[in-house]
Amino acid sequence: MADEKNEGVLARWGKGLKAKSSSLMAKVVELLRKTKKLAKDDPRRIVHSFKVGLAITLVSLFYYFEPLYDGLGASAMWAVLTVVVVFEFSVGATLGRGLNRVLATSLAASLGFGAHFLADLAGDKAQPVILSLSVFFFAAITTFIRFFPRIKARYDYGFLIFILTFCLVSVSGYRDDEILQVAYRRALTILLGTFIAILICLFICPVWAGDDLHSLVSNNIQLLANFLQGFGVQYSNESKEDELLEGCKSVLTSRQTEESLVNFARWEPRHGPFKFRHPWKQYRKIGSLTRQCAYRLESLNSYLITETQTPLHIRDRLMKSCSKMSIESSNALEDIASDLRTMTQPTFPNPHIEKSKAAMKDLKAALKIGPGDGDIDLLEIVPIATVASLLIDTISCIEKIAESVCELGSLANFKCVEAGKSSGLELEQEHQKLPTSAIVNDHCHVVMVD
Repeated sequence: MADEKNEGVLARWGKGLKAKSSSLMAKVVELLRKTKKLAKDDPRRIVHSFKVGLAITLVSLFYYFEPLYDGLGASAMWAVLTVVVVFEFSVGATLGRGLNRVLATSLAASLGFGAHFLADLAGDKAQPVILSLSVFFFAAITTFIRFFPRIKARYDYGFLIFILTFCLVSVSGYRDDEILQVAYRRALTILLGTFIAILICLFICPVWAGDDLHSLVSNNIQLLANFLQGFGVQYSNESKEDELLEGCKSVLTSRQTEESLVNFARWEPRHGPFKFRHPWKQYRKIGSLTRQCAYRLESLNSYLITETQTPLHIRDRLMKSCSKMSIESSNALEDIASDLRTMTQPTFPNPHIEKSKAAMKDLKAALKIGPGDGDIDLLEIVPIATVASLLIDTISCIEKIAESVCELGSLANFKCVEAGKSSGLELEQEHQKLPTSAIVNDHCHVVMVD
């Protein structure tokens, strides 16, 4: 009986161990799958990881080689710490953190030495009082300055390092007589660590925040174009699917990423087609208008997933105009996204926007209820009237996006299509496609003549 009991216990233990092993294996497989997907989504992440490892390895040499260690001492560890906290994914982020750290460390160390020198002149009894007052004054003022939005966006890390460095220099100098030499070594290692991090980030497979920002804004506009194109088709087919809403949601959630990329891009030097002092702030304006348009399209999607009781004859009368407005608006956004992506000066006003406005007039005329419509409950036409109103509002928003992209093209000197024509005949044919009441100005804008 005892043997049978032991065998039963061993069998249950074996089953439990097998179940745990299977569960552990499943978790390992899931982790590997997620890791593969993470690397596949953006292969630059793998390169960035190797770059960070290379930078830390290089600054670690200050510890391994005797001549370097004798010159820097234990302060060499600050070079390693600097690389860890400064090295970011993009060049702009690394430059911003690196310059903030170097400038803040230099300024805070200088002021800390000044406070320490004044405290020494005051005598032993007054020295701790003066140091305490200086720490309180600079820490309070610096902390308050960090609340300014513009300061916080670009220089928050620098002010944080300033407080830390000033306190270390001024307070530790009260007990350490060699504070000047120690601070000099630390500042030197911080400078070396920052220089190595920036050098590797800048010259080994650089990741430019400006490129990512440019792609993000143009892709967001393209997502709105895809939604409107699908909405026009779905509306005419009376489909209730809401898969296209995912694109709008991604646009609405891109604000934080966009703001970060704008701040990082402003730190970057000239690269690729982006010149020095490129108007990065204009991308923030375009992104804001794009999200406003996405909010309206999200409201439009609610119509597709809501049952309506609109009379069929009124629905058929409005369906053509609504579909045409959606498709033409989609074509306008596609043109804007393409021009922005290729950095080509867009024409303004966009011909597709003008066609959308023409369809909008037809829609307004169709919305008027005539004697032949019979007795219609106004509540029955509220949903379709709401769709019409949102589409009209969307056209206005798209026109603002087009204006902002044209403004960006003027500020950034986007290439003009007309300037690249190979022959006068092609240029003439291009002009013949324009309305007779349109001319092209020096910035390649199409301007309507009264």
